[in-house]
Amino acid sequence: MYVIIAYDVSVERVNKVKKFLRKHLNWIQNSLFEGELTQSDLEEVKMGLREIINEDEDMIVIYRLRSRDVAKREVLGIEKSSVDEII
Repeated sequence: MYVIIAYDVSVERVNKVKKFLRKHLNWIQNSLFEGELTQSDLEEVKMGLREIINEDEDMIVIYRLRSRDVAKREVLGIEKSSVDEII
């Protein structure tokens, strides 16, 4: 499945979340990652994020798509990180 994760977490946890997500997904821009994951990989990511964040203060949104092909991606402005260049 193709996964998009956006987060808004406290400043003291931002780098921990970013570092963790870089192990699993492609960084797109501040607080946004995307990429292919299996269901078990996604569960591992969710479990890892729960260990980092404070669920009373932070928010993480996970969008799950069947594949990258079903999402129409459009960028306005400068592309900071192209997913096509990663692989």
